[in-house]
Amino acid sequence: MRLAKVLGVIGRILIWTGSIILLFVAYQLWGTNIAESRAQGDLEAEFEALVGGGGTTTTTTAPGDSTPAPTTTTAPPPPPEDGSAAARMVIPRIGVDKIVVEGVGRNDLQKGPGHYPDTPLPGQPGNAAIAGHRTTYGAPFHRIDELEVGDEILVTTLQGTFTYEVSGQQIVSPSAVEVVAATDDDRLTLTSCHPKYSARQRIVVTAMLVDEPAPAPPPTTVVDTPDEPDAPDEPEVDEAPVLESLDGEDDRRAGPAVVWGGVALAVWLFFFVLSRRWRRWPAYLIGAPVFGVALFVFFEAFALLLPSNF
Repeated sequence: MRLAKVLGVIGRILIWTGSIILLFVAYQLWGTNIAESRAQGDLEAEFEALVGGGGTTTTTTAPGDSTPAPTTTTAPPPPPEDGSAAARMVIPRIGVDKIVVEGVGRNDLQKGPGHYPDTPLPGQPGNAAIAGHRTTYGAPFHRIDELEVGDEILVTTLQGTFTYEVSGQQIVSPSAVEVVAATDDDRLTLTSCHPKYSARQRIVVTAMLVDEPAPAPPPTTVVDTPDEPDAPDEPEVDEAPVLESLDGEDDRRAGPAVVWGGVALAVWLFFFVLSRRWRRWPAYLIGAPVFGVALFVFFEAFALLLPSNF
């Protein structure tokens, strides 16, 4: 009898464990899409407002003429702030139409594809790089492996709409940050996890700019000025961190997942004991929503342990 009870307990534990794993998979594949869709709606409204503001108009005066001759140019926009809308990307072959957010941190990529901040904006000279999820949070790059040479990628920024043509793809390790390094040509680089449902490698798609590049912002220059005799030395400013992985910012923390896992387990045990000492179905009905909330927060915390572009 003891062996039968032990086996019964083990069986129930395995059933519960399997159920929670299946719920987590469902949360990853469908639950995260809700948050991404809501964020995309906000980003789209923000981007449309920015585009509606128009470009920068300047005037020039012809020699010997006091009447200004109007000329309209699209001046380089100021760099977008982290987490804000940076561009709109359309990839007809794989059905992608997303607002690109500035930044490749975990919170950024949960909103949509993210622009690597240390690379040029799409349409500007150089190597503009964008990362995106492959299986979660809307999975904008789920079908990125289907892109073929010659496929078009259209990117709209405050400087206009630019056309890129896919030139190739490659599979690299997560540490191959050279794929987003500066180049002499004008290209767009897309990165995501590979294979699907795995973070073992990264898939990289390269596309070349077909149009003329837009003006790039002037490089930032630092002018050295002598310190005043009695002025204290200014603190040194650290340089921008060097990208160490195609995951972007590495902000994985196990603490919240452990805490909320313990909370969910405590809630389940409490209502399980209550169902044995009181009434089973009333206890289940009361405990189910409480356990569901704790489990959902645990899933969110546990998802932080996954690569940011998984």
